Amino acid sequence: MNFEITKASEVKVRKVEWLWYPFIPFGKVTVIQGDAGDGKSTFILKLAAMLTNGEPMPFTDGNNLEPMNVIYQSTEDDADDTIVPRFISASGNTEKLLFINEKEHYLSFSDERLLEAIRATKAKLIILDPLSAYIGESTSINSANEVRSQFSPLIDIAKEQGCAIVIIHHMNKAMGQKAVNRAVGSVDIVGAARSVLMVARTDKERPNERILVQVKSNLSPTGSAIVFSLSENGIEWIEETSKTADEVLGNAFSSMGRPDEQIQKAKDVLSRLLSDHKPKPQSLIMEQFKTMGISESTVKKAKAQLNIHSVKQGTYWYWVLE
Repeated sequence: MNFEITKASEVKVRKVEWLWYPFIPFGKVTVIQGDAGDGKSTFILKLAAMLTNGEPMPFTDGNNLEPMNVIYQSTEDDADDTIVPRFISASGNTEKLLFINEKEHYLSFSDERLLEAIRATKAKLIILDPLSAYIGESTSINSANEVRSQFSPLIDIAKEQGCAIVIIHHMNKAMGQKAVNRAVGSVDIVGAARSVLMVARTDKERPNERILVQVKSNLSPTGSAIVFSLSENGIEWIEETSKTADEVLGNAFSSMGRPDEQIQKAKDVLSRLLSDHKPKPQSLIMEQFKTMGISESTVKKAKAQLNIHSVKQGTYWYWVLE
């Protein structure tokens, strides 16, 4: 039997690059799940529009991303009467939103046309909507072995091309289950993705309001949830919140919000760390809170309440108390 051994000392270590930290990494697969009609496609199309213009992602301190090509594949909406009009309404650059022709037969995760198109266009974001249409006609979505084998070539493409692949997926009707178990089909769908996001409604009294919440994150601390609104005028970003995916779903075992004591503790620590009014590295601040068991979303909420500002020096971000 022939085999090859690689020593850890021979592995070239590299950092994870991000399209939108901590939600969508480059070189990996991300899944966005939600119920039908809750705005998943509208949400990702808005992000696509922003990225084709090189705009910073919502609630970030900015990024160094250049305007990028985006490949958008959908079997649920037509390009001419739905996708492109929405994209134009979101002020996207129509020269950079691209479609692979599927008239003769649909794409799949392992379709060579997908890799060829990414290579030819150098697209940095690929959107497949929905998962059930692109995982492969003969694939049983409930079979762990089949799901894993279908995801493998897609994972390889993302890694090889350094692009972000986002798959839109539906949730099942199993109320009361943890958010991580709400994806339709095998749990290996969630297992294969490095980040899983959920778009959901917030309140019956606010029918246009939605929330983006991170269900799973393998590469970073879980991000703060983001509240936004949907209307004929498009998407409006409202605020960040500390809600978790299980809280959004109203699960009985959820923690039902972050205790006020945690926010106050974060404010006390931040006030002490930044009391000299000199900029401190954001990464070091977050690392300290991580060792204390205080979530990033709680720290950001405390930051906002203390009027702490982000300042970029070179390629790094710093926080300063004014």
